[in-house]
Amino acid sequence: MRAMVLREGASSLVLEQLAPPGCGPRQVRLRVEACGVCRTDLHIVDGDLKKPVFPLIPGHEIVGRITETGPDVRGLTLGQRVGVPWLGQTCGQCQYCRMGRENLCDAPGFTGYTLNGGYAEECVADAAYVFPLPQDVEPAGLAPLLCAGLIGYRSYRMAGDAGRLGFYGFGAAAHILVQIAAWQGREVYAFTRPGDLAGQEFARQLGAVWAGGSDQRPDVALDAAILFAPVGALVPRALKTLRKGGRVVCAGIHMSDIPSFPYADLWHERQVMSVANLTRQDGDEFFPLAQKADVRTHTTPYPLEKANEALDDLRAGRLKGAAVLLP
Repeated sequence: MRAMVLREGASSLVLEQLAPPGCGPRQVRLRVEACGVCRTDLHIVDGDLKKPVFPLIPGHEIVGRITETGPDVRGLTLGQRVGVPWLGQTCGQCQYCRMGRENLCDAPGFTGYTLNGGYAEECVADAAYVFPLPQDVEPAGLAPLLCAGLIGYRSYRMAGDAGRLGFYGFGAAAHILVQIAAWQGREVYAFTRPGDLAGQEFARQLGAVWAGGSDQRPDVALDAAILFAPVGALVPRALKTLRKGGRVVCAGIHMSDIPSFPYADLWHERQVMSVANLTRQDGDEFFPLAQKADVRTHTTPYPLEKANEALDDLRAGRLKGAAVLLP
């Protein structure tokens, strides 16, 4: 099979011909139909995340058809379309798994980071951690839901019942969540890079009631803000937009350092919190919600061998919505 591989010490991916992956007990093997390109992939390639398993096939927004099931797999069938997310496996035994907080597992496996992912023609996954997906929907449109959607939804849920919600960074996750928020009758205030007028117009088209640069502030106080952009300097800015008791949710797995800020900006029971990974329950809640809200993803397709180009476009902020590889 063809795969885009990251070798230790490399700063870009290389197209290689590899043997198809073996399908072990409790695993399924997939023919990859589409794989989203996530900012976490960029953090891995750029070396921001320090402990990948090399050589590595990145990619954790995988849509594919089952071509083989291993022993002890139940409830999944050959030819069925499923999605493979970032959370690839957990130990099931640590205190966090026992508490129902598997996103904080002490011994997890992450797709495209410690487990090979979907920048390839085929992949394998733990059958207990895949999600059944619609059979008759274009696969590229489903791929961003597997991380931008799922972890975006967890961040959205952590923001509480905010009626006025700020999104800092209007990329793959925000363009999905704004549709759900608008469907639920919430007001979204979209903050883009200063001067990104096209991105601001895109946000308004998808339902944002206000859009401006991250150096601006709307005329109303927000109930919560979610930072999809991995820029620590945005945390103090977001705090200044909040009402008393408001919350800033940091959605990324990696973020630049947060600068110091006056305690007065945090006072009145404002909060700053992070979101880590996802749980399978998040998926059980999110996918039906996205279907009810008629979420439509906006994607830019790339052939598998153009993965580095897709990552460059993401790095430079040239994308509207999400990039997707099509093996």
